[in-house]
Amino acid sequence: MTDLRPGRGERVGGLRELAASFVAPGPAGVAIRDRLRVSESDAAVLAEVGVFLGSLAAGDLAERSRQGLAHDAAGWAVRKRELTGKSSARWAGSITRASHDQWALARRGQAAHLTWLRGQIAAIEARLARPLGAKADKREGLARGYASRAEWHAKSRRLHALQDRLAVAEGDWAASRVRVVRGGKQLANTRHHLQAAGLSEQDWRARWQAARMFLAADGESGKRFGNETIRVTDTGQLSLKLPVELAHRANAPHGRYVLDATVRFQHRGQEWRDRITANRAVAYRLHHDVLRGRWYVTASWQRAATPVLPLQAALARGVVGVDMNDDHLAAWHLDGHGNPVGEPQRFFYDLSGSADHRDAQIRHALTRLLHHTQRCGATAIAIEDLDFATEKGREKHGRNKRFRRLLSRLPTARLKARLISMAAEQDIAVVAVDPAYTSRWGAQHWQKPLTTPTRQISRHDAASIAVGRRALGHPIRRRTAPPHPDRSDRGGHRTVQARPETRRREEPRPHLPGPPTGCAPPGGGAKAGNQGAQHRSGHPAEHESWHQDSLPLSL
Repeated sequence: MTDLRPGRGERVGGLRELAASFVAPGPAGVAIRDRLRVSESDAAVLAEVGVFLGSLAAGDLAERSRQGLAHDAAGWAVRKRELTGKSSARWAGSITRASHDQWALARRGQAAHLTWLRGQIAAIEARLARPLGAKADKREGLARGYASRAEWHAKSRRLHALQDRLAVAEGDWAASRVRVVRGGKQLANTRHHLQAAGLSEQDWRARWQAARMFLAADGESGKRFGNETIRVTDTGQLSLKLPVELAHRANAPHGRYVLDATVRFQHRGQEWRDRITANRAVAYRLHHDVLRGRWYVTASWQRAATPVLPLQAALARGVVGVDMNDDHLAAWHLDGHGNPVGEPQRFFYDLSGSADHRDAQIRHALTRLLHHTQRCGATAIAIEDLDFATEKGREKHGRNKRFRRLLSRLPTARLKARLISMAAEQDIAVVAVDPAYTSRWGAQHWQKPLTTPTRQISRHDAASIAVGRRALGHPIRRRTAPPHPDRSDRGGHRTVQARPETRRREEPRPHLPGPPTGCAPPGGGAKAGNQGAQHRSGHPAEHESWHQDSLPLSL
């Protein structure tokens, strides 16, 4: 998914300028998965085809990496022509496109790594230039100094290490050299630590072989069922085109192999069936899970771009403000005027364990959030446009390891991507707001007023109100307190007052033209612009000489 964060403004008067809220665009693609209950013979054929095509993909990726920035359409055609003779024209097209996409992804990762290295080097150099124990000065743009001489020395050594790494990365970038490991760098390094990973060499090799298989084919509109290489019919029959060197494995005409297993997509099955019956493009990928001993098929396709709902239309029926934390989502429903309605809600999740477990926890929490939004009658969810990519480093938060771990645990990108895709199916808009000062101002203006003897409001609940009010376009501060009974300031200043430097603060209220009525609206009336006609200090009558009328002596 693309990043939702718009451009951030500069700091004005000590506070950062807030970015405008916007409705996040919906998902552009769909992916569904089903298990293939294959027989032993089918599994053997799939493994043989996947390993063979994987070897071709590895060689093509190496050739693409050697070409670097000199790659052009002619070079692409040469690579595809060489692969066609070993497999087929369709497999050659899928392999070359996958190699090109993988090289481009590695190139983008290389650019991001260069940016990170330069940022770390600049931060360390700024802190090394400061005296030991010096405090940060945000107004002057000065970083804080290191706490001790030992820390300063360790950071200076780290600076030289990062500079060496930067020199190597810049050399690779200039030479258009990327470093890609088919099968994954982590799994490749595990080969040297089998005992620590609890794996035998045979188990590791099975995982390595499965990770390097290539069984993926892009779809093509106008072809039968949207894909000629890996074809799935409307009845669930799956067949694939065999490479030339494995044509003897075919059990169907035209060098195809038909599996005994039947595909039944339960999730979005009707949408998938409508596409293949209309011969629209659908891409398929076959995957072998070695740990479970299962085969899976994944179907994916692109959706037509839908117009983004205007912000005012999305917020017409209120909004559910959401504050995201490392272990729960705090949500509160707000009406169109920014008033909290009902009780605060908290949807907990556990981010420990495997990646599949964490993903399931997030999906479960988001499902409950969407159900709560539907019960409230709202059609929009407001979330903070968070991105801690540059905010969780050691140079930003120093020795506060606990806070760094907390930022690292926040599932910002995964939660946003999941929420947008799931909310689109329920016709619920997702509004992204600037996260600046929501927790601080929410606790300052909403936590104490909403706390009762029977209801304890946390900072996260108050922050959800701040997020919702910012999405609605209202200030986070609550409304002005009513005046005192005697209209004096002996009880303290009002909630909202004009600053001494505010211009025109002493001028009268503007005169509203119109026909005379029995009661003038606030700020109106014939004497609205006459300071002398209002009861306040400085009235001209107070400066006149006082005298008493003479009384007749006969009274």
